[in-house]
Amino acid sequence: MDLLTEPAEYVFVGNELWRIISLVAIIALSLFLGKVLKFFLSRLKPKLENRGQKLLSVAAEAASMSVTFLFFAFGLRIGISFLHIPAGFESLLFTTLSLLIVLAIGHFAYRQVDVIDVWLKGFAKEDSANIDVMLIPIVGKSIRVAVVILVILQAAQIMSDQPITSILAGIGIGGLALGLAAQDTIRNFFGSLMIFADKPFNVGELINLDNQLGVVTEVGVRTTKIRTLDNHLLTVPNGNLANMTIHNIGKRAFIRRVFDITITYDTPPAKVDRALEIVKDILDNHEGLNPDLPPRVYFDNMNSDSLNIKVFYWYHPPDFWDYMTFTEWVNREIFRRFNEEGIDFAFPTQTIHLAGDKKRPLDVGVKDKRDS
Repeated sequence: MDLLTEPAEYVFVGNELWRIISLVAIIALSLFLGKVLKFFLSRLKPKLENRGQKLLSVAAEAASMSVTFLFFAFGLRIGISFLHIPAGFESLLFTTLSLLIVLAIGHFAYRQVDVIDVWLKGFAKEDSANIDVMLIPIVGKSIRVAVVILVILQAAQIMSDQPITSILAGIGIGGLALGLAAQDTIRNFFGSLMIFADKPFNVGELINLDNQLGVVTEVGVRTTKIRTLDNHLLTVPNGNLANMTIHNIGKRAFIRRVFDITITYDTPPAKVDRALEIVKDILDNHEGLNPDLPPRVYFDNMNSDSLNIKVFYWYHPPDFWDYMTFTEWVNREIFRRFNEEGIDFAFPTQTIHLAGDKKRPLDVGVKDKRDS
């Protein structure tokens, strides 16, 4: 009997040896193919860039970072199938291999999100820092988070051997508690989505927010940063910002100035007319003029202590410092030419009449005795 059973044992050992050799060979082959493909993709990337095929170039680079791991996971799964696995370890081993394959596919998909980032950047203006450019990394991060969540859910299904719906139901209960604890964070996230959708401002624009003037420097997922004119950094949660009234000064088409010129009551009518002519002449065809919005000058009111000239003009484009330079020039010209014409500016005054003053007798309402 021993002589008869001995060949069978040798056959069994020989078969197992060939199975192990097959496993090692398949793993080595998969690693070799992964390395070769990685090398090929690395060499292909600069060629695609030179041809102007940016998306394919990024896809090749992203694939080269994950293709070796992907080939190894599938090679290991195929090689293990050649072995005789004890019943007690079979379930654990194949569960582990399934998790490894899910991780490899997830890693490949995670790297390919770079292609979406580059594709979105093609829609944004180059050399700009507008809100579209700020949105691109957030979209990429959101997709990456979604890939990670899907990998975790698939891994949970493999480990628990439960359908996705049951897992989601369990996660939903925990998610409700987590959502209540992180409601401010969630509110700020959705506030940022509203800002990206409505685009009430762009990065670099001057805005007025609750009487705070400042330039938008950054729009994030949770907060927006504004550099005020006194160089303070104002950080506003996006959840609050989405409900605020925002005055976007950076998007105005012009800067309008409305001001009063007051002259004294003893100014003769001819000089009042001359004052109107001077102001109109200064603003005639002025710097920054838009023909659709010509300057307006009116003798509009007689105040208690002055005659009032109301002036309107519009400055284009709305560059604040150029506008201030032009405003200074207008003020100096008005001051100089009024002085040349002898037109006096008025300021709040009172005239007091003293009893007994022979130059200003107080005879108002008193009947002259000589007429009685």
